[in-house]
Amino acid sequence: MGEQADGKLGFWGAVSISVGGMIGGGVFAVLGVVATIAGAASWLAFTLASLVSMCAAYSYVKLNAIGERRGGSVSQLEEYVDNDDVAGIVGWTLLFGYVGAMAMYAYAFGSFAVALTPPFVLDAVPLGEQLVRPAYSVAAVGLFVALNLVGAQATGTTEVALVGIKVAVLLAFGALGVWYGATNAALTFGTSTIAEVSPVIMATAVSFVSFQGWQLIIYDQESIKNPEENVPKAIYYSIVATIVIDGLIAIIVTSLASREVIQAHPERALANAVNPILPGEIGFVIVAIAAIFSTGSAINGTLFSSAHFAKGMISDGLLPDETGRAGADGAPSRTILIFGALAAAFTAYGSLNGITSFGSLAFLAVFGAMSYLAFQQRDHESITPVIPAAGIGGTAVFFVLLLWHLWSAERGTFFVVVAVAAVVVAIELLYFERDSIVDGIDTIEDEVADGLD
Repeated sequence: MGEQADGKLGFWGAVSISVGGMIGGGVFAVLGVVATIAGAASWLAFTLASLVSMCAAYSYVKLNAIGERRGGSVSQLEEYVDNDDVAGIVGWTLLFGYVGAMAMYAYAFGSFAVALTPPFVLDAVPLGEQLVRPAYSVAAVGLFVALNLVGAQATGTTEVALVGIKVAVLLAFGALGVWYGATNAALTFGTSTIAEVSPVIMATAVSFVSFQGWQLIIYDQESIKNPEENVPKAIYYSIVATIVIDGLIAIIVTSLASREVIQAHPERALANAVNPILPGEIGFVIVAIAAIFSTGSAINGTLFSSAHFAKGMISDGLLPDETGRAGADGAPSRTILIFGALAAAFTAYGSLNGITSFGSLAFLAVFGAMSYLAFQQRDHESITPVIPAAGIGGTAVFFVLLLWHLWSAERGTFFVVVAVAAVVVAIELLYFERDSIVDGIDTIEDEVADGLD
C-alpha cells in the first residue's frame, strides 16, 4: 500500500515519489537531449550518471543515520559544518534546481500534449505550437499545485497510481522493443561511440538533472511511515530500478529512431521510436499518454518534496517568513504557490537544453558538496570512504565537463545558463549577507554625513 490510515506515505509511496522524478526526467525529458550527444551509447551515459548519483545517495543516507538531526543537505550542513550561511546557500541552490527540474518535466508534458492535439486546433491558435506548448506546460504546473494544496495523502495516492501506469507502459514497450530489435537485428549498443569516450562523458554530465528524484524523500521523512527503515530502502530500490528502466529504454530508442528524428523533437524521442513496432499512430499515442502521466507524476513528486524541504528552511530562518508558514500542517500553501509560479515562468520562457543544463549544474554542485561532507566523517565506522570519494570526483569532473560542453557546442545556452546561475547566486548572497550590507551602507552614510558636517 502506498498510504497508511494516518495519511503517511508507506514504502511504495516513497519509492513512487523517487522513481516518478527520476524516470519522468530520464525517459521522457532528458533522453532525447542525451541521445543527440551520445547516440546509441546513451544507456552508458545514464548508467554512469546514476552510479555517481548512488554515491551521493550513500552519503546522504549515512549522514542522516549517524547525525542527531534528520533531514537533507541543509540539516546535515547545519549539524556538521555549523554555518547557517553555507547551509542556506546550498539549500537555495537545491530549491532553484528543483524549480528547474519541474520546469523540465512541464516542458515535456506540454510537448506531448501538443503532439496529441488535433492539427486544426493548433492551426486555429495564433503562433500555433509556440503558444500552445507553454500553455499546456503552465496548466500542468497549475494542476499539480492544486493537488499538492490538498495534502500528502492525496499526493501519495496519486503518485502510486501515476507511477504504476508509467512503469507498466515502459516495461511493455521495453519487452516489445527487445523482441522487435532482436528479431530484426536492429539493437545497437554504441560500441564505436563508447570508444570515442568524449560523447558519453558529455552526455553523462547533461543527464544528472534526471537523477535527483531519490533525494526528495529525504525531505519527506515526517510524511513517511517508519522513515529509519523505509527511506534508505526506498532510495536504493528506486535508483536501481531507474538504472534498469532508463538503460533499457535508451537502447531501444536509439536503436529504432534515427538521430535526426530525435534531434527534431528531443522530448518526444520515446514516442517516435515506437512507430516501427506498432502500426499507424497507435504506438505514438500510447507512449504520449504515458509520457503525460509520467511527467505529471514528476512535477507532482518534486513539488511535494521541495515544499517540505523549504518548510524546514523557513523554520531555521534560511528562507524569509513571507515564503510560507513553518508551523503549517504539511507543506506550506504559500510555498507551493511560489514554487509553482517560478516553475511556470521557467517552462514558459526557457529552452529544454537550458533548463536541463541549469538543473544538472545545480545538482552536481550539491551532490559533490554532500559527498565531501560524508568523506569528512570517514572515521565513523559505518562510512566506507571510497564511496563518497567517488562521489566527489565524479561530480567535480562532470560539472566542469558540462560547462565545457555548453561553451563548445551550445554557446548561446552557455551564456543563458551562466546568467541565470549568476542571478541566483547574487540573490543568495544578498539575502545571507543582508546584515553586513546594511551595516556597510549605514557606515558609508555616517561617513558621508560626517564629511558634509
